[in-house]
Amino acid sequence: MTRGQDKVQPDWHKGLAILGGGLAGSEAALTAARLGLSVTLVDMKPGQRSPAHSQAYFAELVCSNSLKSKRPDTAQGLLKEELTSLGSSLIALAHDHALPAGGSLAVDRENFSAAVTQSLKDHPGIRILEERVEDLQPWLQAYAAVIVATGPLTSGPLYQNIQEMTGGEGLHFFDAVAPIVEADSIDREKSFFASRYDKGGPDYLNCPLTQEEYLAFRQALMEADKAAIQDFDAVYFKDCLPIEVLASRGEDTMRYGPLRPVGLIDPKTGKRPYACLQLRQEDKEAAMWSLVGCQTRLTFPEQRRVFGLIPALGQAHFLRYGVMHRNSFIQAPLVLKQGFQSRMEDRLFFAGQLSGLEGYVEAIASGHMAAIQASAHALGLTGEEGAAFLPPQETMMGALAAWVTQAPAQDYQPMNANFGLLPLDQLGQKIKKKERGTIRQARSAQAMQGVLARIRHFFMGEAAHD
Repeated sequence: MTRGQDKVQPDWHKGLAILGGGLAGSEAALTAARLGLSVTLVDMKPGQRSPAHSQAYFAELVCSNSLKSKRPDTAQGLLKEELTSLGSSLIALAHDHALPAGGSLAVDRENFSAAVTQSLKDHPGIRILEERVEDLQPWLQAYAAVIVATGPLTSGPLYQNIQEMTGGEGLHFFDAVAPIVEADSIDREKSFFASRYDKGGPDYLNCPLTQEEYLAFRQALMEADKAAIQDFDAVYFKDCLPIEVLASRGEDTMRYGPLRPVGLIDPKTGKRPYACLQLRQEDKEAAMWSLVGCQTRLTFPEQRRVFGLIPALGQAHFLRYGVMHRNSFIQAPLVLKQGFQSRMEDRLFFAGQLSGLEGYVEAIASGHMAAIQASAHALGLTGEEGAAFLPPQETMMGALAAWVTQAPAQDYQPMNANFGLLPLDQLGQKIKKKERGTIRQARSAQAMQGVLARIRHFFMGEAAHD
């Protein structure tokens, strides 16, 4: 039994207010409610949406439909495994709505978001308020703790208020979305199904290019008209560079990036293509396919023309064009202490990409951790006491949480899960490359057992075991 299950009517104002119903906010709400806290989830949907959102559902996947690798010997896979061990609601729902994607976890984005939304609506410990938030103070006065998870598109009065409440300077970068094309419009005679190195099954639709076709495509990308963006200053997140920017950085840059042909054999030639664009399934019916790694700010007519130079996409019908948007985040090392908690206001917590963690699963992880920390605070624990529920730094979750507060403030940039955050130097011996993932996985599993035991003991009254 969790705390609060015996309540007939939750006392909402003794619980948490979670501002924002994206991935981080949705995970935070379901996590805190499962721990027995009453949760008020506040979002302007469905009545209002940001320019980048198209669905009325919560936890909308704005960019790709891929949550990246699910192999536990990778950084992204390890992060998912840790979240699963803690009972993450959104990771479980992602698996429920998974699509074929080789070694990656890709989802039907609409069905996934609809399922998350229904889970939030069905939980008796969660109430949903449709409201646009512009000032944090009323929420801080009315609730035991507040989690701000309004996402990277936070702007205007709310973002200014966040800066005032935290005392930190706001930062930003520009992110882009890749186009989606209709399945029936893809030339199947000029494409083939396969995954790189045949890992995970033939789940990607591959569009090969000869050297001549590749060079023509690259030249067209560099010369194409770009969409004008207000306040645009070419500050990009390193893992979301527009395809035309990659093209401008060198003749072979795309061939070592999204158009890399390694691990693929064209069945028509029996050879590796000179370059190859992969398409990833977007929906359960396989009616929509996204152009992997082709986020762009080309104008819509230019997207049709330039991507149409790829032989398999010569007659492609675009269901969604690539777009670019400005992402904001706080200078977390200056304004947050451990556990995603504000240095200036103990009742205030942050989660998601707004805190400077980049990526879908990273947002989910921060929402999960912030929910536990805010719940502990609402139940009377100090920040230091609540820190016992944070995964240690030898885990992927713990390493990301540490990055938020310990990274160099002057050069703070968004970070996603990677093994650079989990060095093995402290083991005092040289580890073979193929063994490193397994060692990190085993070390993480042991550490997560202790975290889970402490969480269950405090929130659920289960006996602690050494």
